[in-house]
Order: sequence, then structure tokens, then C-alpha cells
Amino acid sequence: MLTESTRLRDFPALSGITYLNTAAESIPPRCTGEAVEAYWRDKLLGMKGRDGHFGAVEACREVSARMLGLQAAEVSFCSCSSEAYNLLASALELDERDEVVASDLDFPAGVTPWMRAAKAPVLRLWRAVEGALDAAALAPLLNERTRLVQVSLVSFYNGHRIDWAPFRDMVRRMAPHAIIAVDITQALGRVVLDCEGADIVISSTHKWTLGIHGGCIIGIPAAGAGRLTTRAGGWLHLENAFDADRFERAVSRKGAASFSVGMPNFVALYALNASLRYLEEVGVAAIAAHADPLVREVDAGLRAMGVEPMCRWNGSGILSFQHPQSGELQAGLVREGIHAMHSAGRIRVSVHGYNTREDVGRFLGVLAALLGRGLTVRVGGRGSL
Repeated sequence: MLTESTRLRDFPALSGITYLNTAAESIPPRCTGEAVEAYWRDKLLGMKGRDGHFGAVEACREVSARMLGLQAAEVSFCSCSSEAYNLLASALELDERDEVVASDLDFPAGVTPWMRAAKAPVLRLWRAVEGALDAAALAPLLNERTRLVQVSLVSFYNGHRIDWAPFRDMVRRMAPHAIIAVDITQALGRVVLDCEGADIVISSTHKWTLGIHGGCIIGIPAAGAGRLTTRAGGWLHLENAFDADRFERAVSRKGAASFSVGMPNFVALYALNASLRYLEEVGVAAIAAHADPLVREVDAGLRAMGVEPMCRWNGSGILSFQHPQSGELQAGLVREGIHAMHSAGRIRVSVHGYNTREDVGRFLGVLAALLGRGLTVRVGGRGSL
């Protein structure tokens, strides 16, 4: 748990600012930077440094598997979620006879590979109603030809957290041949994961996981490894990359391992290994127990000002709202040293374990002033994580 002193020790960059933009970019803890320095020291050893490089990959695989509730052999890495989804497309080899279902709350990386395919499958869009996805509205989109259903556990757009079990059960009942792919980028490290039964989980590493750019976690339970083996070229994922028959055949490892097609981005995995172990030590459940009440305070404060969030908060770390002067509001917040995200006519506020009631109070107080409202905000002191 963080106290005022350990918060400033572990996150010195947070001193003097109110940072509510983790859904876009996290502020990594000091240990993440130390891990980057460890990578550099190993790199300076030349070829001998690869012992440390590949050791860090395996250590990162171990902790990533624990965070996902999988075995180490069921977890692998690539460079970003966009690469992961394109590799997934190569594994599925869909064509015009197949159908894919995605939601209008999803990030482009999880949707556009199917739109850009040489033989594009039919894309069916599961549309949100009042900012939320309802499993009942999904049913008409599913059938025997559905090969993939892609969702985000938490939406990057408005913070909606999918009601997982009804969704999963609907897909299994109505689309028995479908792969369920779930993007957990906006969940991993912030909420207790609830995506049991997913065929593949994908997460970038520079947001709630407190890592840096250039990494992506892929988790594929062993039972589905055969169906989810990429057809990509490369070398690291091949069984026979340097064998005598390497120009006659290319034999891929199965499942998650097939997504690591080339030299790992070692520095990102050094960082991720450190940041995930930091989160594991604090405990994601403890982070949620601290940060969820702060999100509720943001929600209540917005509503008291007459600002309606884009979806009803249901357990994620994100709230988004639209306002005709969102650009001006964002400029005013930044001028006051408050960092949130402004994009596409909305402001997104994201609360992690390193945020405090003081952060929330400052945000609401400045926002109220910008809106010309007389809201009074009671601000508590800096508390535990």
C-alpha cells in the first residue's frame, strides 16, 4: 500500500501535478526505470548480455502468466496490440464466407485487421446503447458462420466494462465455432480480471501495467493453441529456424508462442517484468479497493455539475464525458496542472492506484470553475494506495 511518502518515493514524477490520464499513458514507478537501466547494462556486455536479455523475458513471462491466471507456456509477447491482432488474423485465415463481430466501443487495432484483409470477412457491429453493450443486442449478430467475436474488457472510449459472463455464454450458445478475443489493455493492472473462457487475451504494456512502449502480452489457453497458431514468417517462433531443413519447411510453435516471431523488444520486457511485479506486490484488488471510490467521487462530482458521463460507471478506472467546449476545458485543466485526455470531443478521466482524493478534488474544483458553476468540493488529504 502507498502512503504519502512511499507514493513520492516510488512515483517522484507525480510531485506537483494531478495526473488523471493513465488510460492513455501511465506514470511508471521508479523500479521500471531501474529495469530499463538494467537492460542497458546488459546490452553493454554485447553477446554475453543476451543471457540477461532472455532471462528477463522468461521472468516477465512468469509474472505475466500469474496476472492473467494462465501457465507460463500459455503466454508470449510481441511489440503492440496492432501486431498481435494482425498475427491473429493470419492464424484464422478468414474469407468472405466468414463473419466477425466487433463492438463500436473497441479500439481500432482489434477491428481493422478484418476490414483490411485481402478476402475480408463480413463485419457485424455490436452497437452500444447509452454507452453500454447489452448481450441481448448481440444475439442477432451471431450464427454458425461467426468465426471471431472481438471485445474489450474495458472500453478505451468511454470506460464501459463489459458484463463478461452473459457475453461469453451468449457467444458459446449462438456461435459455437467462434473464437472469443478480448483486449484487456484498459483493465490489466487496474481491475481484477474477469474474462474466464476467453480464447485469446491481448494487452499493451504502457498503460495500467505501468510499463513502457513496445510491448504486448498475448495469452492463449493451451486447449485452443492449435486453432490460434499464426502463419507468420520469422524465426524465434519456429521449431526448426536453424535446422538443416529450414529452407524446406517452417514449423511453428503452437498458440501463444507463435506470436513471438522475431527478436523480442527486450527493454520493454525488462520494464514490464518490473512493473508487473510492483503491481503484484501491491495487489490489483487493493488498487481497485482504493481507486474505485475515487472514480465514484468523480462520477458524483460530474453529475452534481450537470455533466453526464458517457456511460454508467460499472467498475473500470475510466469516466468520459462530452461537452461543447471540451477543448477549452482541456486547455484550462492543463493550465492548472491537471492532466486528463481530450480527444474526439470528449474528456476522459482515468484513476489508478497512485491517484488520491486530493487529485480528484483538484480536478472537480478546477472543472467547476471552468464551467462557471458554484460546486463546493471537499478534498481529503493524500491517502494510501
